[in-house]
Amino acid sequence: MKKAIQFGAGNIGRGFIGALLANAGYHVVFADVNEQMIQELNEKKSYQIHILDLEKSVETITNVSGCMSNGPEIIDEIASAEIITTAVGPNVLKFIAPTIAQGIEARRAAGAGPLNVIACENMVGATSHLQEQVESHLSEEGKAYAREHVGFANCSVDRIVPPFQGENLLDVGVEAFHEWIVEEPKLKGGTPEIDGMKLTDNLVAYVQRKLFTLNTGHAITAYLGFLKGIETIDQSIQDESVRSIARPAMEESGAALVKKYEFDAAEHAKYIDKIETRFKNPYIRDEVIRVGREPLRKLGPADRLIGPANMAAELGLGRDHLLQGAAAAFLYDNNNDPQSAELQARIQAEGVGPVVSDVTGFAKDSEDYNKIMAAYEKFKSLKA
Repeated sequence: MKKAIQFGAGNIGRGFIGALLANAGYHVVFADVNEQMIQELNEKKSYQIHILDLEKSVETITNVSGCMSNGPEIIDEIASAEIITTAVGPNVLKFIAPTIAQGIEARRAAGAGPLNVIACENMVGATSHLQEQVESHLSEEGKAYAREHVGFANCSVDRIVPPFQGENLLDVGVEAFHEWIVEEPKLKGGTPEIDGMKLTDNLVAYVQRKLFTLNTGHAITAYLGFLKGIETIDQSIQDESVRSIARPAMEESGAALVKKYEFDAAEHAKYIDKIETRFKNPYIRDEVIRVGREPLRKLGPADRLIGPANMAAELGLGRDHLLQGAAAAFLYDNNNDPQSAELQARIQAEGVGPVVSDVTGFAKDSEDYNKIMAAYEKFKSLKA
């Protein structure tokens, strides 16, 4: 039987990618450091996915097992797998890279066939990043083997998987919508047949469509909601003062995406409508503090807030609402989030202006810098 390794046995790993792989006939080995989760997977060998929508349903996922990602058994599992996927968070990729490298070396020694690695993270070029980390741990022989037999394909993933409390530890709740778009030219050994995986030779366009629409709107809805003391995304997007910024921000990024990648404008408008409807789903209790976490990363020049504003600027298009969303992120003050704490400490020590310029890359007194600063001062009065 075909085997897949899913690094990350959390809600996203179980509720999205791992489930698609299991339904496609793979035996899915979930690799994680959570001993209780791994033990439960090996005892139950199945779990349930609860579709949280107007029409609720339950799906049972079978043919799964668990393996400690920091134990010796994972090397043998990688050596006999056809595909490796991840849902561990971008910052954890560097920690699993040495293990994947050891598995590749074991495959080389055994003369194993093709392996495809797909990092399913909310990060542009996540698999390429993982590939660099893996290659740094390979021998010269291992690198040569990997070039011929191991595909590293970037992808775009989209499914809201909120925290969920089921009857069993393994149960997970998800929205009905899901999208997994994979870079076909980078795959080795032919195309895997996985229902729910869409293949493309123009991944960058789809990655940015998702990052600059879904993730942009999600983040802005979270940061503005946080300022108003709103707890969840569905409640936040229903607030007209939030929606009056989040929706136009997605439309601004949409205009840039349509112009740059020649997406159909009417279809992209429907895509935005669908995303807004997903935000409003009352059965997805997605907390703004979860969506807003790691603000420094999300304020990076190529990420979901500043990235679309830069694209719009390059194309001579409007971006006022995107910049207002970015300003709200600089006011995200959550002591339980290390990046938020770091951001607020820097603002306290250096002043907001230098921090805005450093984090976004906008020169002091540039047009976009000034717009963020003006919105920042306006939003300070909104803080609940």
